[in-house]
Amino acid sequence: MLALSTGSLYNYGLERAFALAAEAGFAGVEVLVDERWDTRQADFLDGLRERCQLPILSLHSPFAWRVEGWEVEQLPRLKKTVALAQALGVEVVVVHLPFRWHEMLILSSLLPRRPYLPIPGWPRDGNYVRWLSDELPTYEAETGVSIGVENMPCRRWGLWRLNPYRLNNLRGLQRFPHLTLDTTHFGTWGIDILAAYEQMKGRLVNIHLSNYNGHEHRLPWEGILPLTKLLERLRRDGYRGRLTVELGPDVLGAGDDDLVRQNLARVVSFCRSSG
Repeated sequence: MLALSTGSLYNYGLERAFALAAEAGFAGVEVLVDERWDTRQADFLDGLRERCQLPILSLHSPFAWRVEGWEVEQLPRLKKTVALAQALGVEVVVVHLPFRWHEMLILSSLLPRRPYLPIPGWPRDGNYVRWLSDELPTYEAETGVSIGVENMPCRRWGLWRLNPYRLNNLRGLQRFPHLTLDTTHFGTWGIDILAAYEQMKGRLVNIHLSNYNGHEHRLPWEGILPLTKLLERLRRDGYRGRLTVELGPDVLGAGDDDLVRQNLARVVSFCRSSG
């Protein structure tokens, strides 16, 4: 089932993102829950999918720092996202791994980017780690929602690659019942996505598809990752889970709807012809 993540057009209104996805021929959407009430109110989302005739295939638990009325910690956010999924009849929720440490955002007009300074002596998400390790399978059985734990990217600090997340390796991921494979995130580590897929495929409920060229979430044909071979492998194996295109708004041409339409239609054609 080919879906478009609304995070690909997070700077658009949700209704326009749904309409563009439907027009391009996607089979459904993954809603990225964020600070906008439109992304986390069941009645609105239910009406939107009816108006656009486009199913919601998965929800992504929020990772924005500020979500009004929701806690900052990942565990209560996940549980609220699962409750939203239950209200909508959505079977899959994507969630990020626990952080290893807190980070400080550095703001300076002298820097081209806003780097994060890790603070390793200040651990984070201890309760979330224990819950994922001990209670996740029971929680999935009780709620009827599959939690696709997602592999995460590295963070660069100068010449070094840092891993800000706990359990963020193929061995650590194997402890979870269900997984989301993110291709561009593996690209940041230089990991072979075909080999990663072979290790993860028995647990996959979702795949986040995008390329990597030194920048994350590029168009499928713009980068170094063998996405055509991955799609061929999925077809050969009869993969039945979600395949979610998750791109940056910049590569889609956000702000120029004609360009967005062209790129989305080409993405759909790429995924269908390659698979």
